[in-house]
Amino acid sequence: MDLNNKKKGMDLNIISSTNTHGGFGAGMINLSNMSAVIIEGDEAYIDIGALHAKSKVEKGIKFVTDKNEVPNGKKCWIVWVAGDRNEQGPYYAGMSACEMLVDREARRGWKILADHVNKMDAAMKRRFVLSELNDSEKAVLRKLLQENNPKMWENSSDELKQALA
Repeated sequence: MDLNNKKKGMDLNIISSTNTHGGFGAGMINLSNMSAVIIEGDEAYIDIGALHAKSKVEKGIKFVTDKNEVPNGKKCWIVWVAGDRNEQGPYYAGMSACEMLVDREARRGWKILADHVNKMDAAMKRRFVLSELNDSEKAVLRKLLQENNPKMWENSSDELKQALA
């Protein structure tokens, strides 16, 4: 296989005024180490579709920015998860949670796109923003992370483990 003709991965191109070289790949953000966890009540599951607003919980839902338009919405969370690797191996490097309300019967939901983008950015920048989750939501997230990859959990920072304690 000719490595020079290898297909490029899916990257999100961000234009930056601080970019001086402007060559191929300038300002690219690689989402290949990003994933998403959905928390619905006492269940947490990985749903990579959330990276494109096409998770199981989002499909078929018209989202609005006024919470009052979704009075019967069920609270759900998208937790953006950034993974990385160091000398010990893979670890959970950044994580942040974004709230949504979803009323499947009415096919309406509430979320603030800017909040989702900012929280994804925080996870990519290796920050942990999980304080909005309640204790049971933290517990189901912790359980999923531990069971999904025990080695990643073991290698992760004390900051993450304390945030989900």
